Amino acid sequence: MTNVLFVCTGNTCRSPMAEALFRAKGMEEVQARSAGIYAAQGMPASEGAKTVLHERQIAFGHASQPLTDELIDWADIILTMTKSHRDIVHQTHPKAMDKAFTLREFAWDDKYGADIADPIGGTDETYRACADEIDELLDQVMKKLKQW
Repeated sequence: MTNVLFVCTGNTCRSPMAEALFRAKGMEEVQARSAGIYAAQGMPASEGAKTVLHERQIAFGHASQPLTDELIDWADIILTMTKSHRDIVHQTHPKAMDKAFTLREFAWDDKYGADIADPIGGTDETYRACADEIDELLDQVMKKLKQW
């Protein structure tokens, strides 16, 4: 079993969408969770994230959680939404150096790729575009995990 942890800032938009989209792909040998660098405990997913997942008929209950040592230890791979998230994970959890990557970096072996923009406060279309970007990257992540 492989454990993948998706990380963003507040664990209410990007990382919960990534977790839900990944789970919906049905890769049973991989478990997914999400957390936030600056997340409060127990917040629901943003309305935009809920709308996008509902439109895709993905059922997902979510309560935000901060990134903890326990989650770092649980994860085999940590996929962040931005380079700054990855860098914070590396700085605050040195034991994660070899397993924390940006989502784009892991998907395409691209250390210099663009960050996934935070849709917080945006329109439903902003959230749809973010989910589409994440979903496309997750397809590539799944291909890599199958070879892992």
